[in-house]
Amino acid sequence: MADKTTAKKVRKGTLVVSGMSCAACSARVEKVLNGANGVISAGVNLATNKATIEYDADQTSLEELAVRVTDIGYPAFEAEDDAVDREQKERAREIARQKRRFFVAAICSLPMLLAMILHMFGVMGFDWLMTGYIPFLLATPVQFYSGAQFYRGAYRSLKSGSANMDVLVAMGTSAAYLYSVVITFTTRGHVYFESSAIIITLVLLGKLMEAVAKGRTSEAIKKLMGLVPKTARVIRDGQELEIGVAQVVPGDVVIVRPGERIPVDGQVLEGHSAVDESMLTGESLPVEKGPGDAVTGATINKHGMLKFRAEKTGKDTVLARIIRLVEEAQGSKAPIQRLADVISSYFVPSVLGIALLTFIVWFIVTGDFARSLVNFTSVLVIACPCALGLATPTAIMVGTGKGAENGILFKGGEHLERAHSLTAIVLDKTGTITKGEPQVTDVTICGAGDIGGAAGRGGGAGCAGSGGAVRQGEQGELLRLAAAVEKNSEHPLAQAIVVKAQNDGIAIPDAINFEALPGYGVAAAVEGRSLLIGNTRLMESKGIAVGAFQEQRALFESQGKTAMLVAVDGQPAGIIAVADTVKEGSAEAVKTLKGMGVTVVMITGDNERTAQAIAAQVGIERVLAEVLPENKAEQVAKLKAEGHKVGMVGDGINDAPALAAADVGMAIGTGTDVAIEAADVTLMHGDLRSIPQALLLSRQTLRVIKQNLFWAFFYNTVGIPVAALGLLSPVIAGAAMAFSSVSVVSNSLRLKRMRIK
Repeated sequence: MADKTTAKKVRKGTLVVSGMSCAACSARVEKVLNGANGVISAGVNLATNKATIEYDADQTSLEELAVRVTDIGYPAFEAEDDAVDREQKERAREIARQKRRFFVAAICSLPMLLAMILHMFGVMGFDWLMTGYIPFLLATPVQFYSGAQFYRGAYRSLKSGSANMDVLVAMGTSAAYLYSVVITFTTRGHVYFESSAIIITLVLLGKLMEAVAKGRTSEAIKKLMGLVPKTARVIRDGQELEIGVAQVVPGDVVIVRPGERIPVDGQVLEGHSAVDESMLTGESLPVEKGPGDAVTGATINKHGMLKFRAEKTGKDTVLARIIRLVEEAQGSKAPIQRLADVISSYFVPSVLGIALLTFIVWFIVTGDFARSLVNFTSVLVIACPCALGLATPTAIMVGTGKGAENGILFKGGEHLERAHSLTAIVLDKTGTITKGEPQVTDVTICGAGDIGGAAGRGGGAGCAGSGGAVRQGEQGELLRLAAAVEKNSEHPLAQAIVVKAQNDGIAIPDAINFEALPGYGVAAAVEGRSLLIGNTRLMESKGIAVGAFQEQRALFESQGKTAMLVAVDGQPAGIIAVADTVKEGSAEAVKTLKGMGVTVVMITGDNERTAQAIAAQVGIERVLAEVLPENKAEQVAKLKAEGHKVGMVGDGINDAPALAAADVGMAIGTGTDVAIEAADVTLMHGDLRSIPQALLLSRQTLRVIKQNLFWAFFYNTVGIPVAALGLLSPVIAGAAMAFSSVSVVSNSLRLKRMRIK
């Protein structure tokens, strides 16, 4: 374990890398970074053009690493806070460049393509477009203007001692072009200007479509960025100013009017309003806010005006942390990608060898230089490994983005991949299955206590009560008196009684002579009447007969409720039952998980009876009760020993050991910093139905990755021998190679349309 001093030296950063065209490029950059002094680990994502690096800041820096990458031919710079905006602009510029190159190539290639098609169908009269100087004049701008990027990429790659897609395209088209030039200016014979020009045109078309499609894979980030308001209204030196949100600093007093988005995180100083926090919690109902309450940036102020103190700004806000988490997940690698990486590192050199062998064998067998050259070109072009490099990262990008849109934050591609294999889900009870906030469920009158002013109306030793609103009658009076006593206590159960009375519109009087009796309950006087509220031991210690309570108390406790006994003026009066109620959707989530073939287990520190009662409500058969927080990890380990792949779902704080021990840890969160950082997956909405959604998203993403890898390998493994045998023209090879990349990205984009609800 590294000590604290060492831990402080470890940094994590991101470089934006340009010029990468295929899996061989990203593999080369990754190899250089991982070989640099001070780098702990580095991963390069072709789909995002980013390198995520963990490094020792005492030995190196991002600036030094950017220089190393730039030196091997791939310009790199440190990703900044405004990187998303910069990348969007850079992507737009790249698309514009590709459009210009493609249109020049298409305009010059189209006449030769039409002549070739007409010639194939026996239409004569257009041979002048295929022989002589005209095709030379048409093909030259395609080769050296539109195709210039392939020469630059090939030069950088060869200079760094590797070979990539650009090398294959540059070699193949140059061979066809230069051979045709020699034939045109020395002898007369068949030329291949149309092949070189059309290949470049088709590859550029693929690059253009790929750039557009790759831009769509990061739409989740764009949507999150769009939630951030551009300006904020602050008070400085007694004046109200409108400034850019990036200029807001902690301590600024910010004003938000009705209908405006809250610009940064902070604490309310003045005003009352309702705030729509659905983007964080998924709850559609606005949350009341007043002085002392926390507000979160990007949420919407619905009604009143709020004045709050900024506490977290810029990259420290909750939304910025979520965006950073999604970016890191999109830039990370899934384990399945290692296969593609290993193959890519050997692929291009192997293809060059196969292409040269193809040329030599064909020339020896046929003596036909032109035919040998055509087959050599076909092998080079069909083998470009673009699709291989895009197969996994594009699916990971779309999958993590889809999850973020639904409040499911994956910390990395490995967690998105691993979630599909989970066979058991362990659910913490309090705050996960249940709401984590005690609520009054029943108010029951018991015994012969004089509650409402007339003795005996409670029905002797029997009990009668209400689980709904108790505004009238003896239940209402019992709740009123109990709330008067309990408003002096900070215990969660006491506060549940006070909240219940307030919600039912009951005016709560003041109590005197309040006394807390630890382990027993509380005592006080209200309006001249003495009250006791607590457990059986309290009643017995005060000489109050508990027989009137017993049957109803036992029933409540069998239902997993806490029974709080109430005595008025020394007589049994009633029972107020309090319980941590089950979240809406918990039972549905358990049913869905079972339908997916997943074993569901509940784990809790509560007693067996309460645990079984809650488990029965949601349909869980396997219950681990009376488990201490420090022992939860042991229970997860036991499940793993049974052969299960285990997902642990908890609140991200007291369940931390178990979350770490599980194959995938999922934190139930409401947008808090701790929840976001606590586990492999954060379920922002706090709804258990997000768990089967996360598993379904993982399964669908992995299916798409496998499909992508299959088609990427299929294009190459089938195409190369077909081309080597002389059965594939360079033009068809170029089209197949170009559209293989597009098909992979398009297949990944299908995840955006997937329904996970």
